[in-house]
Amino acid sequence: MTLALAWSAQQRAPLPQVKAPCAPNAAAIAASAVDCLLLEVETWPKPGLVSHVDRGSHEDMDAETLRVSAETIGPYFAALAEAGAGGCAMEQLRIIGLEAEAAMFAATSGINTHRGAIFGLGLLCAAAGARSNGQVDPALSLGATVTCLWGSSILGGPVLLHSHGMKARRRFGAGGARVEAAKGFPSVYHVGLPALHRGALVAADDAEAARVEACFALIAAVEDTNLLHRGGLDGLLFARRVARQFLGQGGVGAPDWRERARAIHDSFIVRRLSPGGSADLLAMTLFVDAHERSCR
Repeated sequence: MTLALAWSAQQRAPLPQVKAPCAPNAAAIAASAVDCLLLEVETWPKPGLVSHVDRGSHEDMDAETLRVSAETIGPYFAALAEAGAGGCAMEQLRIIGLEAEAAMFAATSGINTHRGAIFGLGLLCAAAGARSNGQVDPALSLGATVTCLWGSSILGGPVLLHSHGMKARRRFGAGGARVEAAKGFPSVYHVGLPALHRGALVAADDAEAARVEACFALIAAVEDTNLLHRGGLDGLLFARRVARQFLGQGGVGAPDWRERARAIHDSFIVRRLSPGGSADLLAMTLFVDAHERSCR
């Protein structure tokens, strides 16, 4: 499942663990979101994905491209958090999202680095703002807040009919980013977070390992339209199978996990597969984990 192209029909050494305050202001929410995008870049091996080590299956971007992009869209995450705190409707959030996309494309010379993250992570930033300002019951999770405030509007908004994600959804019947967001990001809460916590337990002194565990778990479970676009149904099924095998053989708890993960990464590169939706969901998982832990 790709998180890309979901806002509107208009085109527009490892880092430390992220920390987020319980009642953050918009700047703190945005800083946490940017840190999570940077942590995603500083995670390797992630099958087929760009990292600080290599370009993965991508010829048009590298780690520095992603870093520049993440810093560029930071102010828009702050604007989304402020909009959420102010009780804005989905249409106002879309406008900010489109502005973020335009800034991203300007900074990357037209490369789509973080359009999916602008949508998914942007909604979570808006939810964090709404929750911190009393727009919803503070007991609600960020995902439930998105569903409560904007769920129906997310599903009813305009779409890009000729996007890669939309083509894959029409051809294969995949749910896509909108359904994931409208339901409160179940892939984050039911797949990403449990895997992140599991990885932290079995590799207690290696935060990168926990992120790799979460990434593989997401690849194994998510209907990633980036994979469908690049490799068709066979590509998606291959990615899921090898990710599940990695996890079934102990994941990052196995002594040779890094060698096996690198071999899978290489196999994705050979097939030109890139699970971009899972990369977005990994960053979102890190953001939700940081925010929810701070509010316990």
